[in-house]
Amino acid sequence: MYRFLLSPRWLGALALTLVASAIMVFLGNWQLDRYRGRTEVNERIDAGLRMAPAPLADALPAPTGGAGTAGPAPADEKVWTRITVTGRYDPTNTVLVRGRTVDSRVGFEVLTPLVLTDGTALLVDRGWIPPAPGGATAQPPVPAVPGGDVTVVGRVHETESGAGAVTRRDGRLETRRIGVSRLARELPYPVYGGYLLLDEQTPAADPVFKAVPVGHANNWQNFGYVVQWWLFAVMALFGYGWVARREARRAAGIGPTAAPLDRAAEPSPSA
Repeated sequence: MYRFLLSPRWLGALALTLVASAIMVFLGNWQLDRYRGRTEVNERIDAGLRMAPAPLADALPAPTGGAGTAGPAPADEKVWTRITVTGRYDPTNTVLVRGRTVDSRVGFEVLTPLVLTDGTALLVDRGWIPPAPGGATAQPPVPAVPGGDVTVVGRVHETESGAGAVTRRDGRLETRRIGVSRLARELPYPVYGGYLLLDEQTPAADPVFKAVPVGHANNWQNFGYVVQWWLFAVMALFGYGWVARREARRAAGIGPTAAPLDRAAEPSPSA
């Protein structure tokens, strides 16, 4: 019944079906890897909220270059680690990060270098503030930093991708993305390779700042794609088998056949 499957046409159809199924399985495995990666990120975010603050050295390697250089990036497993560190803010080199949205409003995140006793600095994202009247890009008045030593607690954030130019507008550094290596070139000291998303500060931070929300990665979307691609692979194989079985039954004369047409029952053309 199934000898026809050895014909070139059916062998070609089988090859195409197997290739298509293999590609779909590969795409499903790729989405599974993305699901696992995003799940790990979400777990680190949640763990960072619960953990006791660790020393800076436990999460970020110190920079070893000179002024204007950035240290090594944090290891993946150290991103979102909650740390505590003490230093002095350098308000003269505050960076305004424009185009940042919190509570559906566009404003600025404020990064201020925290200079440590060894002369290195850690960029601290002190929070979000609204723009000045006049539009979303109007530079706001930035609250003053506390004088003297400041102890901060926050979570390690990796540098953002796609870092653009850093400009100086009205005496302040300004950028669109937080690219630590790019920002380090504008600063007079070595800078750590990640930055700190501020949770707590002693003395307390100005209440005008809003905490920058941390969103979880949508890992379940990737899991849905896994199921989708694997189902497509199964459907392709099932479809080939179903068509082959139908062809085999037709060749064997098995299954319903069309009723013969009764020509005598048809009206004559002259009627």
